[in-house]
Amino acid sequence: MTNDRTILSIEGRDRVAFLQDLVTNDITHPERMTYAALLTPQGKYLADFFVVHDGGRLLLDVATALAPALAQRLSMYRLRRDVKITETDLRSSRGTGEPPAGAFPDPRHPELGWRRISESGEVDDTDWDALRVAHCIPEAGHELVVGESYPLEMGFDRLNGVDFRKGCYVGQEVTARMKHKTELKKGLAAVALSAPVPPGTEITSGGRTVGTVHTQSGGRALAYLRFGRAGTEPLEAGGAEVTLA
Repeated sequence: MTNDRTILSIEGRDRVAFLQDLVTNDITHPERMTYAALLTPQGKYLADFFVVHDGGRLLLDVATALAPALAQRLSMYRLRRDVKITETDLRSSRGTGEPPAGAFPDPRHPELGWRRISESGEVDDTDWDALRVAHCIPEAGHELVVGESYPLEMGFDRLNGVDFRKGCYVGQEVTARMKHKTELKKGLAAVALSAPVPPGTEITSGGRTVGTVHTQSGGRALAYLRFGRAGTEPLEAGGAEVTLA
């Protein structure tokens, strides 16, 4: 199984303070892997990644499709700080069995096993889509949409991806307001489907669009839903019956 991930390195005297000021989570703990995201000033998703302290550098494990834009955006914020951002030849590994030396528990959910950054990238034969659907875990390129998704609608607080006590970061004001002052009207949810449908199929209720189907596995799926509209009439998507799971 392929593992389409890229490892970025942030080096320099100011590396920890630099990243800490930008991302959604507290990355100052060298003893653990941290899950975090970089947002727009409007609080919308740009990239999610795992952060590991590795001697005099920070390593960021990010989806390869997002890596160039993430490196470019981080460089925009560098200004006069002593940091250097580069792409490495390191690889990302993950699995659900016995963790190898140097591995960390996946910080998002215990059932997601372990992750490791090393010279070789390995992924076991776990059905990762089934795990993501079972535990409502979004993924870049599927449920997470650059420039559109809000982290709290995607469950980042539940996935240990946001620290509400760490202070300011890019998009913090919007994220905090969504947490403390509003009730989420839209977000990621688990649904059951009577039949498979293509990803991206609209979910409708009474002729109105109420959401979109994304990753599917074993008759269940992740869906982005408007909660207020989804509980009034029967739901369907591409001819399949949809029920909240």
